[in-house]
Amino acid sequence: MIARYTRPEMGAVFTPEARFQCLLEVEVAVAQAQARLKIIPEKAAKEIKAKAKFSVARIDEIEKTTKHDVIAFVSSVAENVGPSGRYLHYGMTSSDVLDTALSLQVQKAAKILFTRFDRMEMALSKLIERHSHTLSAGRTHGMHAEATTFGFKMAGHLAEFRRTRARVERAVDQLRVVKLSGAVGTYSTQPPEVERLVGEALGLTPETLATQVVPRDRHAELMWTLAMTGAAIERLSVEMRHLQRTEVGEVIESFTPGQKGSSAMPHKKNPISAENLTGLARILRANAGAALENVALWHERDISHSSVERVIVPDSFILADYALDRLAGLLEGLYVDSERMKRNMNLSQGQLFSSQVLLAMIDRGLLREEAYKIVQRVCHDLEPGDSLEDRLMADPEASRYVDKKILRAIFSGETQKKRIDSVLGSILKGGRGGAATTGRPAKGARRERLKWKK
Repeated sequence: MIARYTRPEMGAVFTPEARFQCLLEVEVAVAQAQARLKIIPEKAAKEIKAKAKFSVARIDEIEKTTKHDVIAFVSSVAENVGPSGRYLHYGMTSSDVLDTALSLQVQKAAKILFTRFDRMEMALSKLIERHSHTLSAGRTHGMHAEATTFGFKMAGHLAEFRRTRARVERAVDQLRVVKLSGAVGTYSTQPPEVERLVGEALGLTPETLATQVVPRDRHAELMWTLAMTGAAIERLSVEMRHLQRTEVGEVIESFTPGQKGSSAMPHKKNPISAENLTGLARILRANAGAALENVALWHERDISHSSVERVIVPDSFILADYALDRLAGLLEGLYVDSERMKRNMNLSQGQLFSSQVLLAMIDRGLLREEAYKIVQRVCHDLEPGDSLEDRLMADPEASRYVDKKILRAIFSGETQKKRIDSVLGSILKGGRGGAATTGRPAKGARRERLKWKK
């Protein structure tokens, strides 16, 4: 991934040095397990642990001849170990170390990614608490539908991000695997006990049944969850973009001193973060498609997946990390124009409350179809400057089924606020099944929740 979208902490997980370090962790753990089982001399395992190191430059140099990066890596490490280096990579095939090391790399990357989810959850929670009663127009088909609150809109996104995180956690957990079963997965060169011991040492679980490689459905599921992360990011970003349009103007991304929105038009303040995030989500979706293509390998294995994963695994983690962090920053600096929200609601002259008027008439004894016709007629006959509330009271037919007190309560928005309170209180406390995909709380999730203030 280009440096522009690479945050240092996540980028460090996917450097060549970091990748080879994961390979080295596997090789050392295997040597220790083999020595414990008397497969290699104990002295060799001790020397491997004490002396094993590598040089990326030396690996690159050796690979020019071998055309095989794992062999080049093993040769580089063995040079540093000395005579006991002959027991390095003993009984292993390249995929044993590569797939197990990739599992380690994924665990390290996920740990960082979950801190970004934490920041997102906190940013959304603060917006929900601050704007729980900030009335705004709810829109369907791009048109005014019913009144909602800005906090309630954000609560839907918070629930989605919690579900998304739970999916990623599940996918990361099912890729917490070690595979040391050899060339076609039959343990022909070392017993399953080595795999078990190495798994215990590295915090991994032995693969259920491998060919020469860990089955790629595991990796495809992980990439799919990162694509779903992108989808959640994009849904919120698209909402931010729409709400920033000149004709709407209900929110504004932060605009820092010296920032410029256009090289030609000095007045411009553009939704650049939201647009950037919409674009990055496309890459995450495309990477998930590539991961699905990797599932169907030839027979016990081929290497068509390898070149793809060298790109999509680092890129997807790096982009998801960057995108979550940038979106959280957008939300933290977001200006919410509550007065503009009120003015926009008034554009529909009170029609946002028509469904409640309908129910009020039904409660007074009208059949639903009759009530619907009356409310629809009054709404469609509104003139500029009219309000639905006033026209209902002035209408001879409608006024028989409503009174001022009921209409005042309806058009104040108090009904929405009262019912929204109970939902938002539960959401902020982590309730209402936000992580229902797993049925269990997210591992490592921040347990601290903002105190709900009614």
